[in-house]
Amino acid sequence: MRSSDISGFYKLPVNERIKIVKEFAQLTDGEVKLLEHNSALGIEIADIMIENVICVTQLPVGVATHFKINNKDYLVPMAIEETSVVAAASHAAKLARPSGGFKASSDEPIMIGQVQLVGVKNIAKAKNDIKNRFSEIKAFANGKDSTIVKLGGGLKDIEVRELSTERGKMLLCIC
Repeated sequence: MRSSDISGFYKLPVNERIKIVKEFAQLTDGEVKLLEHNSALGIEIADIMIENVICVTQLPVGVATHFKINNKDYLVPMAIEETSVVAAASHAAKLARPSGGFKASSDEPIMIGQVQLVGVKNIAKAKNDIKNRFSEIKAFANGKDSTIVKLGGGLKDIEVRELSTERGKMLLCIC
């Protein structure tokens, strides 16, 4: 089983680090060749600038080790010129590792749309109609872009709020 818990990674020469990353990430020889591509900033200089260098872009690229996120091991590439950041991230991950590492989650990406209904003569009836015809409104809205629905998007719900303005009452539909 692959593990990102690699003590002494920083002590290894660049070519040994690249071998470890190749095995861990199951890189092809072609992908490794991209890492070894020479640039204006030589690998030897980059290796002095930050910890765990494996290649150079316009910034040196180092690898933070010891990361376990949601019970899966990761080597975390970092393109940065600030010294000790890679080492600090690796150290923090090493400290978190015995208690299971890091846990990450995200909320469902939901966008909100608003529709204002002005000049409505019977606010209570309009609110009731929207509520009672929600399935029909949802089918109509989601029928406009099936790709969004296939990807988990589309109309989920409608919240109807009555607002009082200087011009009178109106409905705000939050979709």
